[in-house]
Amino acid sequence: MGEAILIGTAGETREGMRSVRLRVPARAEYIALARLALSGLADIVALPEEPLADLKLALTEAVSNSVRHAYAGGAGFVSIAYELSGDALAVEVVDDGRGFDPDRPAPLEGEELTEGGLGIAIIRTIADEFELESRPGVRGSRLRFVKRLHQSA
Repeated sequence: MGEAILIGTAGETREGMRSVRLRVPARAEYIALARLALSGLADIVALPEEPLADLKLALTEAVSNSVRHAYAGGAGFVSIAYELSGDALAVEVVDDGRGFDPDRPAPLEGEELTEGGLGIAIIRTIADEFELESRPGVRGSRLRFVKRLHQSA
């Protein structure tokens, strides 16, 4: 299968929750499709531009990690699930590629993080909730983050 597929959508399923699932080839050109799906969901709740930009950045970092690191030859898929409820947007990115040690610190060059070590740190900063499941030598990784849409002042 060489094309992206929409696995499913659900309108008002569980107490106002909407969900979309995509399965795309693990190639950089499909990151834009993942971002478009996110933008469509953000339109439903009229999410302001700044939090949408943050969510797009977090999503881009999560999918990019799977695209760059999960599959040695680039032959694989990344699944992205979006769940929109009245007060939060959850995004889950799953691949079946090489696992890694999420507790291992990002590599350093001199005194600074390398570019590849920043993605997870960026997502953690943007998200209100963050989960990462992966292990070296075990196939597959799962990254999930949640952003509350209406922050109390």
